[in-house]
Amino acid sequence: MVRMELARDLIEQLQSDEAGIHSMKSTRVLGMIMAGGKGSRLLPLTEVRSKPAVPFGGAYRIVDFVLSNFVNSGITALHVLVQYRSQSLIEHLRNAWQIGGRSRDNFVSVVPPQMRAREGWYEGTADAIYQNLNLIADFRPDIIAVFGADHIYRMDIGQMVRRHLETEADVTVAVLPIPVEAATGFGIVEADADGRMIGFQEKPAHPKPMPSRSGYALSSMGNYLFNTETLIPLLKRDASRQGPHDFGRNIVPDLLADHLVYAYDLSCNEIPGLRSYEEPAYWRDVGTLDVYWQANMDLLGEAPILDLRNPDWPIVSGRYDGPSPSLIRSQVDDSMIGQSSQCVESDIRRSVIGRGVRIEPGAQLEECVLLDDVHVGPQARLRHVIADRGAVIPGRSRIGYERERDAAHFHVSESGLVVLPHPSINTEPDRLRQAS
Repeated sequence: MVRMELARDLIEQLQSDEAGIHSMKSTRVLGMIMAGGKGSRLLPLTEVRSKPAVPFGGAYRIVDFVLSNFVNSGITALHVLVQYRSQSLIEHLRNAWQIGGRSRDNFVSVVPPQMRAREGWYEGTADAIYQNLNLIADFRPDIIAVFGADHIYRMDIGQMVRRHLETEADVTVAVLPIPVEAATGFGIVEADADGRMIGFQEKPAHPKPMPSRSGYALSSMGNYLFNTETLIPLLKRDASRQGPHDFGRNIVPDLLADHLVYAYDLSCNEIPGLRSYEEPAYWRDVGTLDVYWQANMDLLGEAPILDLRNPDWPIVSGRYDGPSPSLIRSQVDDSMIGQSSQCVESDIRRSVIGRGVRIEPGAQLEECVLLDDVHVGPQARLRHVIADRGAVIPGRSRIGYERERDAAHFHVSESGLVVLPHPSINTEPDRLRQAS
């Protein structure tokens, strides 16, 4: 009798799972990727490119993470909305993200501001979607996924979609518990025991802790799922009003009283191939230089908390034609070296080196992030340095050791991180010569 009941329960569970899979496959999801941010806190890296186009990890751009998450999740209808300093991003998307062939449902489309509704730039995330309602009408999705393009993370978005369907939500917001002391810069969600949102605070001075987890607050990731029939009227109503046109600041909080808005906890998301030593639900808003640098450091070591060597959930980028890196009489420890780079008689410790980098004899690097095509001269010493693409560092330079001296020539972050800008920015070679 017990065995019969167990068998019956198993059959019911399998039927339920099959129904959920069928429901997911029959649901049309359109991704609207918000990739137009200035990224002013990442200056000078964003002086020549938008934040989503900033290189990361020696071989990627920040935008590659959200696009890889969508494609790995089986969602391949994606519009990327660009705006500020977009040329570098547009070229990267054209070269790296051509998918779909002749299929009308598989595409990564770049969408600059069309100014269909009015003149001017987008005035917030909601306004960006409103000005592109024609794209939604053309695709006729059941669900619209509005995601940012400037975070480093892995997420199976299909699991969030299934949760959205199971709860019959009008809107689902991706969230993650973070320590209360770090939560002041984020939108903080309050949810009941079933996950339904019952409150929201935008960057509060005193974030409200989670009742079920002392010392943590529930942070919005700025990623949303909307039922199309819910979103369209909201956008039209929002466009007729004065004030900010932003999902996090005004639209989603206004829905709590009369719509079903649920929180989806990234901690519940399961990524195949995740190693035991990795940080579960790794997510970083790389909005500052210090966080960006630390996220690069998180890739290093024998057991990195973010290990990108995962064939079951690949983060992909553009093709780079070049030979393997050359290490010639060099000491390299706890570092990543990109294709075509050449390190000659150098000492490299805990650093991320991009592609096509040349490091001359006698150079010493410690905890540095060098983007592509950087040239480090002989006997140069660099510590806690980010060097933008193509930077030329003269021989015998000493950067990252004397804060006041560095600040006189370069941008220095709150933690003392020194950033060497792109060569196209003013008189960078003169400043480097003075610092040497």
